Amino acid sequence: MKTEPTYSLDEKKIKNANLKLAIIVSLWNRDITSRLYKGAYETLIQSGILKEKIKTWEVPGSFELIYSSKKIAHCYNFDSIIVIGSLIQGETLHFKYLCQAISHGIKDINIIYDVPVIFCILSDRNQQQSFDRSGGKNGNKGIESAKTAIYMSLFRKSIK
Repeated sequence: MKTEPTYSLDEKKIKNANLKLAIIVSLWNRDITSRLYKGAYETLIQSGILKEKIKTWEVPGSFELIYSSKKIAHCYNFDSIIVIGSLIQGETLHFKYLCQAISHGIKDINIIYDVPVIFCILSDRNQQQSFDRSGGKNGNKGIESAKTAIYMSLFRKSIK
């Protein structure tokens, strides 16, 4: 039985924190990433984040999420950055190398900069699995990433 993490997200606390969040979305596999983005964005709004406090950028592919999140972490003062991408396994080793490089790259940004970078990058065996995890039978990882971003933003503010 799969258990989902529970988050204590108090809307009053969120509004009082005046959170600013960035979302970076890969255009590759846009049919998947747009569903993840929609889930994340709507969850942020429903949780009390003001629209003007959410900034969105688009990049060509998931690999570009590394550079763009580094640049945004360096140039702006967001409380969290959500990176959204989708990798679907093909017939070559390209998938494996990209998954590893992107995971390590985003991990490095989290270590180097004082801003949580929330990993919402699907790495699935096929397109159906991606659809199932972006608003299908297995939920929407975009929603989970938005909740994590809020939680980590509040955590960050609590220890400053």
